[in-house]
Amino acid sequence: MPDLSLEASLGGVVAGIDEVGRGPLAGPVIAAAVIIDPATLPARLAEELDDSKKLSARKRNALATLVLDSCRCGFGEATVAEIDRMNILKATFLAMERALEALEALEALGRPVDHALVDGNQVPPLGCKVRCVVGGDGLSLSIAAASVIAKVRRDRLMAELALRHPGYGWEKNAGYGTAQHLDALRRLGPTPHHRSSFAPVAQLSLL
Repeated sequence: MPDLSLEASLGGVVAGIDEVGRGPLAGPVIAAAVIIDPATLPARLAEELDDSKKLSARKRNALATLVLDSCRCGFGEATVAEIDRMNILKATFLAMERALEALEALEALGRPVDHALVDGNQVPPLGCKVRCVVGGDGLSLSIAAASVIAKVRRDRLMAELALRHPGYGWEKNAGYGTAQHLDALRRLGPTPHHRSSFAPVAQLSLL
């Protein structure tokens, strides 16, 4: 289970950063940055927070509410147009940068972030020292918190978009290339929310 050991070892103001949405065929990539104050950390978060993929939707939603209520959080998004223009890796870094900027803009923060703990092995160009942690959402509590709130935010966005674009199953697959989604792409064609630079969508334009 993740804890605050990595955060404590770095000292200063430490933010955990994670993203959701690198792989889907549709929708933005969303990143979150979270600072956890050990003095005000609810016991439930310390005991139950984990990699968002290991949690049920119901538990993710409940924990996301706790994170937003008890931690300092910032969100960043890179749009489909930005993903298609600059590629998914650069767009992911942009979303992370925006999440950190949103976090530092909080009036309650009072000072910039000293260190960012980032899930993965690729270093984004942030305005602070960065430590990448492979499998970080299973090791760092602040990264786990970021993964949970980013996923809940993106899942809700895709569910809202599904109401406007029915048939693709976004309310269930969040834009990933499931059989239902691929079948709908062939039958209905792409929407403005599809990533035209991703192979399954790009191939349709060649038919």
